[in-house]
Amino acid sequence: MKIITALASTLLAFSVSTAMAADAPSRTECIAPAKPGGGFDLTCKLLQVSLQETKQIESPMRVTYMPGGVGAVAYNAVIAQRPAEAGTVVAFSGGSLLNLSQGKFGRYSVDDVKWLAAVGTDYGMVAVRADAPWKNLSELMEAMKKDPTKVVVGAGASIGSQDWMKTALLAREAGIDPRKMRYVAFEGGGEPVTALLGNHIQVVSGDMSEMVPHLQAGKLRVLAVMSDKRLPGQLADVPTAKEQGFNVEWPIIRGFYLGPKVSDADYKWWEEAFKKMVNTSEFQKQRDMRGLFEFNMFGAELDSYVKKQVADYREQAKSFGLAK
Repeated sequence: MKIITALASTLLAFSVSTAMAADAPSRTECIAPAKPGGGFDLTCKLLQVSLQETKQIESPMRVTYMPGGVGAVAYNAVIAQRPAEAGTVVAFSGGSLLNLSQGKFGRYSVDDVKWLAAVGTDYGMVAVRADAPWKNLSELMEAMKKDPTKVVVGAGASIGSQDWMKTALLAREAGIDPRKMRYVAFEGGGEPVTALLGNHIQVVSGDMSEMVPHLQAGKLRVLAVMSDKRLPGQLADVPTAKEQGFNVEWPIIRGFYLGPKVSDADYKWWEEAFKKMVNTSEFQKQRDMRGLFEFNMFGAELDSYVKKQVADYREQAKSFGLAK
């Protein structure tokens, strides 16, 4: 009986220990699925600095770059070649999820990685020059509806991208055929702003954080931000699309996933590390410096959120003929 009791105690202890978090990885790496600079790099650098400042890890995190397909190359590489690396996280964004929804990540789906943590968000917006005739979103949409050829929209990505989708959803809400929009794709977020200020286009579709310096300089007017409620601080005067009668929200979350074969114990360590980190003043300062807004979600809750988001994006893409 004593032997059986001892064995049962050992098995119980083993099961409890396997449910607990592992020790911190001896080597950590964040893969930014793009060239240096831009949102993925920003996301990895935020984690790199914050983990060190909050003493979650002892050795500095390495940041590596794996460009291609708004995350597609990194997604495929981690699943196929590095699925069990406990210390390797990969940055993702809302753009990654949109591409996943359209089948642009090849043979892999949203179910093939372990979604870990979201640590911030940006929001879509539409802006015009400060001297533009349109004072609100309704006036702009009315002008586009009257003659879509006279209002040129520019953004830093092609048709089917986040920036195109945001404007297309607004257009459809206003009763405008998105296929009739005049849309110009630029390389990166800076070029359309330059084109707008030069009066070569009339509207920019982009991300709110990118517009803050231009708003401060008084050169642009943001007609609507695609958030569920008004943003804090200096952006509190910018109305949402929803409060102007256009039921469009577009959060651009920033977060991380792990390879599909990372152990539950290692996953748990990362989840707990993120939960501790985001509640520190050091992290919050770093997040604010990078123009991101608070959006904290982890583990199973994030997994559910991501899968719902991809499903919603797929339906939106289908409605525009961009997915099957």
